[in-house]
Amino acid sequence: MNFQVPQFIEIEDKAIGPLTFKQFIYLAGGAGLAFICYAWLGVYIGAVPIVAILSLAAALAFYKVNDRPFINIAEAFIRFHLSNKLFLWKKIPNQANQGKIQTKEPRPTENISTIPKDRLHELTWRLNIKEVIDESNSKKIT
Repeated sequence: MNFQVPQFIEIEDKAIGPLTFKQFIYLAGGAGLAFICYAWLGVYIGAVPIVAILSLAAALAFYKVNDRPFINIAEAFIRFHLSNKLFLWKKIPNQANQGKIQTKEPRPTENISTIPKDRLHELTWRLNIKEVIDESNSKKIT
């Protein structure tokens, strides 16, 4: 028994001319709001809100960010700015260390300019030797 499997199910159907139904609603709503601004405010005062409304409607209808519709980005923006941003961290003690308090003393930091040159040279030599030994051991293992 053969069945036909629908193709391109993620692509919306074109409902009104070259526009999908959502695109048509965004553009029609933007044009309606722009006409209301024009009727109430006139051409000169209403020019800025009319341009803002029409650009928002065009962005909602056509603009995509990372292949996601602009409405999803706008929704995430609004939710982020309206949500609670207080993050609290509660430390959960380990079962093995329960009852014991471990304190770490801060390590004294040394400024490189205060280290004597002989000691600094010795430290760099040790680090270089350790790197060479580590590299030679890793080559032998593989």
